[in-house]
Amino acid sequence: MEQEKPQYWFPVRRYGWGWGLPVRWQGWVVMVLYFGSIFGAIRYFHPQNNPGGVLLVLAIATVILIAICAWKGEKPLAWRWGD
Repeated sequence: MEQEKPQYWFPVRRYGWGWGLPVRWQGWVVMVLYFGSIFGAIRYFHPQNNPGGVLLVLAIATVILIAICAWKGEKPLAWRWGD
């Protein structure tokens, strides 16, 4: 009996280290929420007046995105050279 292959949201990149674009709809939802939070931070905080607020939201959103990629993505074990 064949084992079921895990359904990753984010595959490993072909070149380099990390994750590529999402391959499942859940991953695309995560990406839309990430970019939406950045857009919302820019609209709410106005970078000219409050750059710290925008940077804080950007940092928090990025940490959350990386955590989700590590949790639901394929495990990048080493630097990849296109193999």
